[in-house]
Amino acid sequence: MTDTHNTSRRRFIRNIALAGGAALTWSLSGSAKTDVFLKKAVPSSGELLPVIGLGSSRTFNVGHDKQSMDKCASVMQHFFEQGGVLVDSSPMYGSSQPVIGYGLNKIKQYDKVFAADKVWISDADDGPEQIEQSRQYWGVKKFDLMQVHNLVAWRMHLQTLQNMKQAGNLRYLGITTSHGRRHQELERIMQQHALDFVQLTYNIEDREVEARLLPIARERGIAIIVNRPFQRGDLIEKLARYPLPKWASEIECKTWAQFLLKYIVSHPAVTVAIPATTRVDHLVENMQAMRGPMPDAELRKRMSDHVEAL
Repeated sequence: MTDTHNTSRRRFIRNIALAGGAALTWSLSGSAKTDVFLKKAVPSSGELLPVIGLGSSRTFNVGHDKQSMDKCASVMQHFFEQGGVLVDSSPMYGSSQPVIGYGLNKIKQYDKVFAADKVWISDADDGPEQIEQSRQYWGVKKFDLMQVHNLVAWRMHLQTLQNMKQAGNLRYLGITTSHGRRHQELERIMQQHALDFVQLTYNIEDREVEARLLPIARERGIAIIVNRPFQRGDLIEKLARYPLPKWASEIECKTWAQFLLKYIVSHPAVTVAIPATTRVDHLVENMQAMRGPMPDAELRKRMSDHVEAL
């Protein structure tokens, strides 16, 4: 074993420790091959989740086209094979929920999925009915996580979710926002209410949440799910014009997607990032971002400075 390998391994372990609440999970395949990937703890329970999840906004909204539904099912199959568990959806995402249900039924992976969905309806009295419809679409016994989508009628929906959790019909509750909207209101909710999860937008260009929301999440013990890690592909398209910096090899990044994801999931407050895709090759590429060395604070700064300078 070379000195370079030893240095890389020591740096990996050190950086994982710096991440806070993180852990290494070892999966063995055969006698010689070792697969290592990063998990982080849900602060309210200690449960460990792989840091790359699967989003479904737009990508799984394919209607009833069987070929497209089978393509989504294949993405899900590879997601679970690569070690992923958290799949996220919403009633807002068109046919994404029944497509997820189709996929879970086809590949028979109900035991692996961490089912995360949202309630999104202005009349809070209709919240329980919408949640039940979502559950039927997925075909799961109950959701692991239910979130109030984009703060819609959040007070009454949070009460519904608290009641479900107390009754044992829900494991975790949370609230979401996206596009950098309503951060001041979200901050007040995080300070005043008992939340297991908050979902928000964060990426190497959209870093407003680093100032207040991410520190509050650490202080209050709230898990963070990151949406729009690639700005719905705009970041990838922008960066594709430039070569990946040679020093990206220090954290074993071979693509811009891995570079962007490692920047996100290495933040101490972030629990899971949820890139969305309909392509298996992109899914496998994304999942590699939870393997290998992670950037420390110094390297994260270098990464963001580099992208800003392009």
